[in-house]
Amino acid sequence: MRGTTVAPGTACAPVGAGELPLHRLEVPGPGAMPFAVGTFDAVGPLSRAAFPHRHTFHEIVLVTGGSGAHVVDLTRWPLQPPQFGVVTPGQVHHWEARGLTGSLVLFTDDFLLDHPADRETLRRLRDRPWLPLDEPEGSRTARLIAELEEEFRRGGADSESVLRALLHVLIVRAGRLPGTPATPARARAVAAEFAELAEQPELGLWSVRAHAERLGVTPGYLTEAVKAATGRTAAELVREARTGEAKRFLLRTDLSVRQIASRVGFADPAYFCRFFRRETGLSPGGFRRTGDTAPEIHHDCRPPSIARG
Repeated sequence: MRGTTVAPGTACAPVGAGELPLHRLEVPGPGAMPFAVGTFDAVGPLSRAAFPHRHTFHEIVLVTGGSGAHVVDLTRWPLQPPQFGVVTPGQVHHWEARGLTGSLVLFTDDFLLDHPADRETLRRLRDRPWLPLDEPEGSRTARLIAELEEEFRRGGADSESVLRALLHVLIVRAGRLPGTPATPARARAVAAEFAELAEQPELGLWSVRAHAERLGVTPGYLTEAVKAATGRTAAELVREARTGEAKRFLLRTDLSVRQIASRVGFADPAYFCRFFRRETGLSPGGFRRTGDTAPEIHHDCRPPSIARG
């Protein structure tokens, strides 16, 4: 996907007021495969970033050591190594960890062309709690990631096809882990496309109709497809995305309620306040005071050796 990768050492793009850093995958040059794998140390300091940020790429994480927590979309998951988790493009995350060790597998949607169904599995894994793995499962996952890392370092003419195959095995096996939601029986491609759009708040699609127009389908068709695939309504998921974005602005910026209302598609701040109270039980000001203990944002643009974390 255009704009999801950059050359090594590219400076972080400047961010405006209320915006979060957006990290892109570093690749060695034009035409290089959008994939990287390595330890936290090999990927670089931003792989342990303590400030909230988003990615343009998928990140599969195997935590093998450390204490503290990983915060994903305002949910704080305590570290209990060995632990497996997934961060998908557009999610907000940061680490509150000490002594963090483990491995990362980084790749864009383009790297899943051979196995497009893996996107749905990754979305299900994204919603899975960051639960600890048992010893056999932790060992199997570590061996497979080590094999990916060895193939990545070796390189060669046929290395990309081997990496795609190994990544597919990793994703399929991860989809079998306990606690992973079952694949919806009637999941449809349009529901998957809707999910991708909902993960991109910068597009400003704050209604089911706006999503349907972007996808080229009717609102009724979109509603049926999403309900069949997820068991939830499209309107509910749009409200959830809208509320989540508002929460992030309230907790992590100094923007006024009026400014935040505009950022999430409300022309009338009073209507935004009523919406937010209905969805959360709190006023925007009340949530800002008591909703979380988010850390200060520090934007460190030091380039890592492999990829943006």
